[in-house]
Amino acid sequence: MSTILSSLRNTIISGLILTLLMLLTFYNWGSVDSSSLTDQAFYSFVFRWLHVLSAIMWIGLLWYFNFVQIPNMPNIPDDQKPAISKVIAPAALWWFRWGAMATVATGLILGYLNGYLESAMTLGFRGDGLPQHIAIGIGMWLGIIMWFNVWFVIWPNQKKALGIVKVEDSVKAASARTAMLFSRTNTLLSIPMLFSMVAAQNLF
Repeated sequence: MSTILSSLRNTIISGLILTLLMLLTFYNWGSVDSSSLTDQAFYSFVFRWLHVLSAIMWIGLLWYFNFVQIPNMPNIPDDQKPAISKVIAPAALWWFRWGAMATVATGLILGYLNGYLESAMTLGFRGDGLPQHIAIGIGMWLGIIMWFNVWFVIWPNQKKALGIVKVEDSVKAASARTAMLFSRTNTLLSIPMLFSMVAAQNLF
């Protein structure tokens, strides 16, 4: 067991194997049959699962930055801060931005597979306009705004703040503040975004 858990790669592979075993178990129970493995509902399920996995990575890191890293940076001695800014933050930001990309991509694919993409993206002005489609559409637009902030505001400014892109100290400080403010904006938006997603599945 220690061989599995001491390696992140082995841990992830083992998690995927356990997931496959669960699928095979459901297949043997009759919950999943051979025909359903190739129909649209199954692919919808797969992309919903991938969407949730991606969103956990994205929002989990967003909340890590805002609830843990940013508030505690002033308490870290100056000689120890490079460990955060040079090692931890760049790695976390890689997973953060690609988690955002995967969340939006799988969400759009999921909407297409389930037939509500147009209705959701137009907030019901085109398509059937069902309340649950409008609710999930609000969540989708909030997620897209957050994705835009990640890729086109937070990440470019973090590159300057972390010294990945060399700039003057004044620009570096301003970039760090801009990245922080937009990260806080995304934290604010994440709350109604998640509410909209859950409401679409459970309130209507």
